[in-house]
Amino acid sequence: MGGRLYGCSVNTSPDPRLVNLLGALSTGLTDVMHESTVAAADLEGAAPAALIALLDFSPDGSVQALSQVVGLTHSGAVRLVDRLVAAGYAERGAGRNARSVAVTLTPTGAAVAHRVRAARHRAIARTIGQLSDSQRATLTELCESLISELTQQRLEQRAAGSTPAGGALCRMCDFVACGRDHGACPAAQTAATFDRPLEGHAALPGSVP
Repeated sequence: MGGRLYGCSVNTSPDPRLVNLLGALSTGLTDVMHESTVAAADLEGAAPAALIALLDFSPDGSVQALSQVVGLTHSGAVRLVDRLVAAGYAERGAGRNARSVAVTLTPTGAAVAHRVRAARHRAIARTIGQLSDSQRATLTELCESLISELTQQRLEQRAAGSTPAGGALCRMCDFVACGRDHGACPAAQTAATFDRPLEGHAALPGSVP
């Protein structure tokens, strides 16, 4: 009693070690990204993601759009915007209609958002710093395939009436780095060919899951 139990895995995957390694990698990357982006923004929670999203993904978006992008309820997004405004990072303005409010970054907020994005980049770059050129090329191809699969799964969730956890997949992306503008983003490519309409759901900015 009380001792460690080994060899009791109940998984049914044909590659249990790969699944476990990928899970550990995902957890570690999430931890370092969270630590670095929170430090750069000097705000906890969804604030770093909101700052990056407001740069490119949803500039001049409504509170409702921001809530979808960062995966918060409407009331949670209102509180988040309150925090961003209080920090001097964002400001409210007139929306597209009388019932909506637009959220935009202030010059200070834009500078902090760029700082948050750079912190995210450095955190991930440190992890892959020792890889060879061929390993980087292979990893790039694998990431493209996995992102495409994740995108498909998330769009199927939305089509079925549920919302993927965390908000939009590309909410913290650097669109220039991923090649979105010239059609190289695997998420955007998959979203563009998705054949099931997202009935009952407001479209996310940028047509990304």
